[in-house]
Amino acid sequence: MADTVREIERKYEADKTTQLPDLAGVDAIATVAEAGTEDLDAVYYDTAGLCLAAEGITLRRRTGGKDAGWHLKLPVAPGVRDEVRAPLSDAPPPELTALLRSRLLDRELVPVVRLRTHRTVQVLRDAQGAPLAEIAVDAVRARRAAAPAGRKKAKPAPAKARWHEIEVELAGDGDPGLLDAVGRKLTAAGVRPASAASKLARALAETGLRREASAGRGDGPDDRPGAGTANGSGKRGDTAGDVVLRYVREQVRAIIELDPAVRRDLPESVHRMRVATRRLRSAFRSYTKVLDRGVTLPIGTELKWLAGELGVERDREVLTERMRAGLAGVPRELRLGPVDARLRIWSERRRTGARGQLLAVLDGPRYLSLLKTLHALLEAPPLRPAAARPAPEVAAQAVLKDYRRLAGRMEAALAAPAGQQRDEALHGARKAAKRTRYAAEAARPALGRPAKKFARRIKRVQQLLGDHQDSVVARATLRELATQAQQAGEGGFTFGLLHGREEALAADRERALPDVWRKASRRKHRAALRP
Repeated sequence: MADTVREIERKYEADKTTQLPDLAGVDAIATVAEAGTEDLDAVYYDTAGLCLAAEGITLRRRTGGKDAGWHLKLPVAPGVRDEVRAPLSDAPPPELTALLRSRLLDRELVPVVRLRTHRTVQVLRDAQGAPLAEIAVDAVRARRAAAPAGRKKAKPAPAKARWHEIEVELAGDGDPGLLDAVGRKLTAAGVRPASAASKLARALAETGLRREASAGRGDGPDDRPGAGTANGSGKRGDTAGDVVLRYVREQVRAIIELDPAVRRDLPESVHRMRVATRRLRSAFRSYTKVLDRGVTLPIGTELKWLAGELGVERDREVLTERMRAGLAGVPRELRLGPVDARLRIWSERRRTGARGQLLAVLDGPRYLSLLKTLHALLEAPPLRPAAARPAPEVAAQAVLKDYRRLAGRMEAALAAPAGQQRDEALHGARKAAKRTRYAAEAARPALGRPAKKFARRIKRVQQLLGDHQDSVVARATLRELATQAQQAGEGGFTFGLLHGREEALAADRERALPDVWRKASRRKHRAALRP
């Protein structure tokens, strides 16, 4: 079973003569204790094109030291990584390779470099003797484990490299400010921050493996989705294709990067991945003048399927949170029967089934095929002639087209009779509002502040409609729970009370909707979008 450790560290250059300054008295450090030496032997794995290293991800098999085993390091922020650990085995363990599936697809992992490190460790402690951080001086020897296959080298690269470095790692959930204080002391003593982000990065550079992988074909660092794209801001002269493809790449990137987070059950990961799939599908539907619908339509169908699978777990989370909040607002004397326990049992039963189903989907062939299709789409985008036109003109047309669709659905929903027919019409309007909002967000680099403001106004409509739809779903579930409670002889009074409150809330949202829609749909807001 894999476990995870949050690693927060700083790295510095060193040589044989480097002497560490006395760190006692720096920040909260009271004492510096010698902790001996370790000899570590690690083999790092990647694809032939180093697709993991290109994203700052490392997978290694290490022996020696107190944490021997398989280590997968996933970047969180600069200087911060999550290290997922698994016991020693001959081959990369499935619980770790599953976290790499969205990057690897079906490419093979091979040994790329071997690092042998002689480490001298000191522990930095506070006045009570608790460890604050470890500082290690490492003498590193690197050797190529393999050469990228399928091409000739113009000039042989060195097979080996040697260097020294200093690594300062925070203990537990300590204050990262300590590392900053230690870093200032080290630099004042003449120690320079490391130029490479990790030992592996330096080994790949100094043995020539990174250069050879970049020069090759297939899965090199620059072939990953989103590589080399802009940061979301537009540039003067951007074409419609530039803007739309930038947005598409961002969403594909999000799906790929969130895959391991979803597998690890990290907070909000399912929701964020689901949003990325919806945004991508909406972009395909909104910008049909830019991307060939004949190509994107089947991809959109698969994205809808994936969003649906992600939604099983996400909808349970949202619904459970909503009903718990509702119960918290019920006076104790009106909580008749074991209502909290019944809600907890209902939620856990669905969570277990939903979680297993979602993991099976992520491990299945259909999801892998979708990932490959998205890679292929970005390698050869199906651009239509309008993709070469100025971005503002095409983007405004797409947003306004979606707005007109939304306006039609809103008109029908507001005119529908109360009850199931209106509920269904409002749900349809909600979907149209979400699509319009996403189209405006995608257009922001081309249209600037007007698109940002328009998206924000449509989001208010979408949120109100979403709250109404959540109430519809909650009422159906509350009826189910009340029935179960009555069959068990517990009575369904409290669930009926919550049902009534949800009904009142939905009616309140319906009363507020016309005014919210009127403010969002003013003609001047749409006029501001036109270039």
